[in-house]
Amino acid sequence: MRMGTGSRVAETTKVISVWRTDGAKAWTGAILLTLALGHVTGAHWTHSTDLDPNYSVFWTPGEEDITFEVQVRTLGYVGFGFSADGQMAGADMVTGWVRDNQVFFQDRHALERTEPDVDSSQDYELLLGYENGTHTVIRFRRRYDTCDPHDFRITNDTMRVLFSYHDTEPPGQYSNGPLPYHGSAHRGARSLYLTERLNMEETSPEETYTWDLVNEVSVTIPDDNFYWCQIFRLPRMRRKHHMIRYEPLFQAHRRAYISNIIVYECQGSEEEFGVHARDRGQLCYQPNMPSILFSSCNSVIIAWAAGASGFTFPPEAGYPLDPVLGPKYFMMETHYNNPAQDVDIRDTSGIRVYYTESLRRHDAGVLSVGMDPNWRHIIPPGQPEVVSEGHCISACTQQTVPHRGIKVFAVILHTHLIGHKVRLRHLRRGEELPFVSVDDNYDYNHQVYRRLKKPVTVYPGDHLIAQCVYNSEGRTTITLGGLTTREEMCLVFAMYYPRIDLSLCHSLPSLPSVLHSLGIQELWPGSNPVRIKSPPELADMTLESRLVTYDWENHFRSFQEATRKGSFKPLCWMTKPTIVPVSGDYVFPANQIFFGKLR
Repeated sequence: MRMGTGSRVAETTKVISVWRTDGAKAWTGAILLTLALGHVTGAHWTHSTDLDPNYSVFWTPGEEDITFEVQVRTLGYVGFGFSADGQMAGADMVTGWVRDNQVFFQDRHALERTEPDVDSSQDYELLLGYENGTHTVIRFRRRYDTCDPHDFRITNDTMRVLFSYHDTEPPGQYSNGPLPYHGSAHRGARSLYLTERLNMEETSPEETYTWDLVNEVSVTIPDDNFYWCQIFRLPRMRRKHHMIRYEPLFQAHRRAYISNIIVYECQGSEEEFGVHARDRGQLCYQPNMPSILFSSCNSVIIAWAAGASGFTFPPEAGYPLDPVLGPKYFMMETHYNNPAQDVDIRDTSGIRVYYTESLRRHDAGVLSVGMDPNWRHIIPPGQPEVVSEGHCISACTQQTVPHRGIKVFAVILHTHLIGHKVRLRHLRRGEELPFVSVDDNYDYNHQVYRRLKKPVTVYPGDHLIAQCVYNSEGRTTITLGGLTTREEMCLVFAMYYPRIDLSLCHSLPSLPSVLHSLGIQELWPGSNPVRIKSPPELADMTLESRLVTYDWENHFRSFQEATRKGSFKPLCWMTKPTIVPVSGDYVFPANQIFFGKLR
């Protein structure tokens, strides 16, 4: 039986002593803890997860500090901490173990990939520690910012959590020396959001039904990125229902091959979509893909990505499933990725939808904000920070958002492999408001809907910007915007209520801005391949050659300025789908205010 809050143990008294590096007791007296039958100094945990089958962690964020409890199947030592990239070098951690009814607990740090040193400043406060016949349990807390240079500041960003454990305890009376090596099987790293509540996990009182959207036949995964599309018909229902939760469905050992799953609503008739709903699916974005699937299925209702589980709507809102006034067909797009080129891999994964006829107060919707995936989105190689921005302009929100506004209550941030920071910026009448959401330590493998602590109201005329920062130091050639994992994206999916007709609010750098950023003045019209006409020193060079051979090292600053200050084309799509009537290319206003140092 795993010990922890609510476990049953015999009534006893344990003595906890905390030791400093010099062997003296850090506290003047021992703390007596009574472990009563059926209760172990109970705590209410708002978050929990299993880091591996033997290691569970529980935590609750407070106003100024955060409390953790680790429950580990070992009678040796346990470790828990943080690092910038999931590696030992530069890590901040605690270690703890129990010997002869004494709890040893140490704040440590690692400068390199070596034995972590005990900190001179012990900033983690031990609250509870004990072991039973199978588990070691340690409870502790620390401030979000300890002002210790060896301690990580805990923020709303994605935190890389380290964990380790060993079957034995360190030797010696005070045990300030080396720890027994835990081995690769007893350690790991995991990305987590520590300070935000990701989901409303309370049990819904309504009677719920389930609807499974899965690939009806096995999909053979090739040795590269590809997208698989399948059409589904709304389940039979006589009146409007609300979707209140969804979760992924995976075949065993297939989850690693799936980058993301997006479900779109489709606008069309039985005659147009019925035949496709009876098909077994097909490759997306191919020449033989029916054009109606591409043009009429573009309003996102479900977005799942790597690292996520499911999503539960707040009690005041649900996505409408309406057989009379709403869409009757939906397209599920599954993005597969097989970088190891494993052979003979087949998959039938999908999404399970929970819905109810007990309607919530508001219909919820999803607004996609960012850069339209396109080759004009250019990321130069070898740079620690490349900034890209996708705009949802005020003209789009002015025509689609009601005067009372919409309330954004959750967001999911999305780039591909070299995304480093993602922010959803919010402007009103030329003034920048607090970010709707920000993650300055983004992890592609941990893309989860982030529940906002308080919904953010977006009013007509507000301007939204998806801002993405990439680290391309590991690449020797340019990265272009596109659908594959080797290409890049910059998107934010914002979940909100009440639902409006605006679906996609993107932008795309104008062709003159792209050419200006590459030092190109004019192209030869109609040339194939596309060739440069001027300036003279570039005459007759192909555009592709210019992209590949451009001196990014010496011209990156001018490129970045041109792309951020240059004109762009707004792309605002309604759910029907029709385009919001905005015309021409735009230049982001007040350049001198917003294009300084990245904030």
